[in-house]
Amino acid sequence: MRPCLACESMGSAVALEAIMADGCLLVGDIGATNARFALANSRAPGFSAAVTLKCADFASAELAIKHYRESINAPAPDAVCLAVAGPIVDQSVQFTNSDWSISAEELTAMFSISSVLLLNDFEAIAYSVPFLSDADCLPVGLPENGPLADGDHTIGILGPGTGLGAAGLCKRGERYIAIAGEASHGGFAPESQIQLEILTRLRERFERVSAERLASGPGLENIYWALARIHGERKSQLSAAEIFARCINNSDPCAAEAVQMFFEILGQVAGDLVLTLGARDGIFIAGGIVPRYPDLFIKSRFRHAFENKGRYRSLMECIPGKLITHSQPGLLGASCCAMQMFHGSQPALGIRDHW
Repeated sequence: MRPCLACESMGSAVALEAIMADGCLLVGDIGATNARFALANSRAPGFSAAVTLKCADFASAELAIKHYRESINAPAPDAVCLAVAGPIVDQSVQFTNSDWSISAEELTAMFSISSVLLLNDFEAIAYSVPFLSDADCLPVGLPENGPLADGDHTIGILGPGTGLGAAGLCKRGERYIAIAGEASHGGFAPESQIQLEILTRLRERFERVSAERLASGPGLENIYWALARIHGERKSQLSAAEIFARCINNSDPCAAEAVQMFFEILGQVAGDLVLTLGARDGIFIAGGIVPRYPDLFIKSRFRHAFENKGRYRSLMECIPGKLITHSQPGLLGASCCAMQMFHGSQPALGIRDHW
């Protein structure tokens, strides 16, 4: 049986007190655009009092945390677990797509506690996967797409937003081990003539073209820019949201082509991630973009590109895919980690060997 997850929206003061009965566990999921905070449940994976803030409204992550705590009248936390968009070095991060930085040492001093942990944002999403219900996902590609097997398994997680996040999750015995990395910053490998032409155009703008330069919100904008020039058109630069809108209302053939190319390239990168990790038990798509356009995604060439791996096509055809539709999987994963940290014993989920 799956655990019952706490309500994501802020409830009454009585409900808030119930959540904090054993202690105050602060969790966050901080990207380049949005910073999401909540209070984790200390007895089961889940969270409540979730609030989303715009990063641009705050000079630092610490000020955003301060604002969140004041907005819900939360006491100083007993444990803090933050999922952050960027590589973590010595429990510090300089965000990849913003000028924020944060360190566990600073948070430890800020709250006078020792239970502070920084996770890569997709590492946190990886930890959420075992607690997602069927209602939290849509199948992508296979007619039968049930829950993960109880035995050992390995999956990949990929998701475009302001950047492109990637991670893996291994289950070995009773232990879950997330694999955090920066796979999205690997080089882009074109698989068609038009993709080769897009790469050629983008090299006019960038010294190096990574997968993230195409499979992300800014990446969709890059694809649109390149296609317009390939077709001899001088279109105005559009935002990713505008490109999707024009695709949906059929007002701009270049936008429709860009969206299809975006999903196709995402499928190629997802397939590469699966082959790299040996993630034969599934690929999960998350992030801030794809869940907004599930119909376009399901009907796109994502799955074709994912499976199009030459001699490994037959293997790829058997790998299930899912689109995560849960609204806050990063907070859910961070809540799992915060709960383990708070209890301080060997984690029941085996999330981290060094706890």
